[in-house]
Amino acid sequence: MGFCEHCEGQRFDRAQVLRQLRQTRARLRGEAESCTVDEALQLAIQSVRALEVPHLEPIDDWMEGTIEDQVIH
Repeated sequence: MGFCEHCEGQRFDRAQVLRQLRQTRARLRGEAESCTVDEALQLAIQSVRALEVPHLEPIDDWMEGTIEDQVIH
């Protein structure tokens, strides 16, 4: 059993966004000057916007057969 291409893409996108947010948090912690909450959120939003996240269309076909051939959607 596996994930359809659309859902697998969403899992990858989520991981990519979380990784970017962690890097931004680490960068902000390492800076000598502190910033406001608004500034920190703005930096986080900008860093996520800079990611190249592909758009995948969900598949309409459901595979039939054994459990190994089935797709989770």
